[in-house]
Amino acid sequence: MDPNCPDYSNDFLRWEEVQNSLLSLLRNHNTDNWQERGLVQKLGEELKLLAGHAHSMRVEAETLKRGQNALMERINILQSEQSRISQLLSESQGGVSKVVRSVADSLHGLQRETESLRTMKTELQKPNDFRQTKGFRPQDCSELLDAGFTEDGVYSIFPTHEPRGFSVYCDMTTDGGGWTVIQRRSDGSVNFFRGWTAYRDGFGQVTGEHWLGLQRMFYLTGFGHSELRIDIADFENGTAYASYGLFAVGLDSVNPDEDGYVLTVDHYSGTAGDSLLKHSGMQFTTKDRDQDQSENNCAAYYQGAWWYRNCHTSNLNGQYLRGGHASYADGVEWSSWTGWQYSLRSSEMKVRPNKSPAPRSSASHSDSEPRPVLN
Repeated sequence: MDPNCPDYSNDFLRWEEVQNSLLSLLRNHNTDNWQERGLVQKLGEELKLLAGHAHSMRVEAETLKRGQNALMERINILQSEQSRISQLLSESQGGVSKVVRSVADSLHGLQRETESLRTMKTELQKPNDFRQTKGFRPQDCSELLDAGFTEDGVYSIFPTHEPRGFSVYCDMTTDGGGWTVIQRRSDGSVNFFRGWTAYRDGFGQVTGEHWLGLQRMFYLTGFGHSELRIDIADFENGTAYASYGLFAVGLDSVNPDEDGYVLTVDHYSGTAGDSLLKHSGMQFTTKDRDQDQSENNCAAYYQGAWWYRNCHTSNLNGQYLRGGHASYADGVEWSSWTGWQYSLRSSEMKVRPNKSPAPRSSASHSDSEPRPVLN
């Protein structure tokens, strides 16, 4: 509404007064002429309508005037606030600029720090062998430990018959350290029901579930001067271990692949009970290369790969069945500790040179091991 619009309130009041006066005159007018009476009555009704319209217009005009006044008050408030803000901005412009510059400098500093941390993280994630002494070519984890590398982790080693080297996980803390891990089960994330080539060459990641590979085990242990430690755990937080003073894969073999990577193991000690001596002298069997003494393929029957005889007392490469299971002997089994119907939560096989090698001897093999049911 235009703020300069004139105020018609008084005009509306005077118009209503005139209308009321006319209505009063019409009501007091008497006539015997029926036509005149009809006209007077009609004029009275028209005046009432006009009076009603006039009243409505007056009320609406007053309402608009009040709204206009309220609107003008709000406009004035907004204009006042705008002026105040403009003044504040003008006064604080220098300070705001300083704050903006300070924030920008801090962000740049954080960016530089983030890049530095990212670089550090990349370095820390590299295998420990990247930080090994230049030119140092350890044959196994025990040589790394002797050289002062005491942290568990991934290193490169260079066995005598593998000058190219390969990465392994070194356990530098358990029982004096210096262990090269050759097998690990921990969560069932890796499929262990594989064929001959996979078991010969190895699979998985050395930082998680993996099998190092029969050929690499031969490089590490084939001369017969190694010991083996197996750490196992169940799903009730129980732990145990089995140690063997003599352990070799493909002992003195010229062609271990062709010979089947024969297992040599002896001199047990530990808390888990012995479940491996009965496998000593056996070739390795997979689902596609049957080298056991059973009429059936033990690897296929017990869903694993191992140095089966007829068939096994341990099956650490079996199915990851998470504790007790209804099937028979086809899980991650160590029968002397948990029987043939309990699949272990974890197992870790690791080797190191035995500085006091035990004499080689022949282990006795009984028939108290699970055999496949023949049809």
